[in-house]
Amino acid sequence: MVDPLAEVVALLRPQAPFSKLVVASAPWAVRRSETGRPFYFVVLEGQCHLTVDGPTHSDTITLNAGDFALVPAARSFATSSLDRKPPREGDTVTTPIAPMPGGARVGDPNGPVDVRMLVGNCVFGSADATLLVSLLPQWLHVRGEQRLSTLVQLVGDESRADRPVRDIVMARLLKVLLIEAFRSSASTAASPGLVRALADTKLAQALRCMHERPAHAWTVLELAREAGMSRSAFFERFSRAVGVAPMEYLLAWRMALARRMLRQRELAISAIAEQLGYSSVSTFGVAFTRHVGMPPGRYSRNDTEGMGMNKSKNGIKGKTDAAQAPA
Repeated sequence: MVDPLAEVVALLRPQAPFSKLVVASAPWAVRRSETGRPFYFVVLEGQCHLTVDGPTHSDTITLNAGDFALVPAARSFATSSLDRKPPREGDTVTTPIAPMPGGARVGDPNGPVDVRMLVGNCVFGSADATLLVSLLPQWLHVRGEQRLSTLVQLVGDESRADRPVRDIVMARLLKVLLIEAFRSSASTAASPGLVRALADTKLAQALRCMHERPAHAWTVLELAREAGMSRSAFFERFSRAVGVAPMEYLLAWRMALARRMLRQRELAISAIAEQLGYSSVSTFGVAFTRHVGMPPGRYSRNDTEGMGMNKSKNGIKGKTDAAQAPA
């Protein structure tokens, strides 16, 4: 049976080579702006607030020891001690931050430590990262998972030790932690995305169908029948859970597969078009160009994945009433 999340994670190729230890003393607050990079937090000791800014609103969650949080495409976020509100965009933040070996000391350098956490940037090695991240929730927060807690303990132990090949071991542990977070958060993801939809057995069945047979000429009605739902109920439930309409998701997945096939250069464009369910090379070319920002032939001639990523558009554009739009 095809596992949609496994396929997306495999295409993303997540890595976590960069991390720093943050040690803080209350009261403290930090706000930073990003450029869409993936960011993660591993809380080793204590508690803190995390506020993630979204396109329309901000979400604030409390992180406890053993928790893991991931923001697949951070734009701006804030962290703070529990005794103060996280600063909003535009607020002046005066908390002192001092560098220390392997990280930073936040707040009063002589005060008692109330939180220790690892903070860092992930790296998604795929040229499809922008497109695929749009299939993930705005943020992931995992708590109370024994397997993940064990990984957090291992990461914390490794971060405090001065062992040989420490950086390599940390990178491997953090990569496993990322994958485990994707898997563990399926039932707890609060924001729309693939992870949240997979926790719904009816939607998961429809998603598996799309991933098992991407070339099939799926319609919303046919997918609704696979899910055992009415067309209207399925469309609304899918759009709310994933954040985009069913046909938009199918198009995004087909384009991710197309880009991988084009980079591999093992198939002719006509064969790729056929494998993805397009009736002709021209039909495929129009869909690919509209979604990726360049014709498939030019994309396949790019020498590096980075060129393809930089020239591509920002994945799925958002929820639209595309129930009958061709994918």
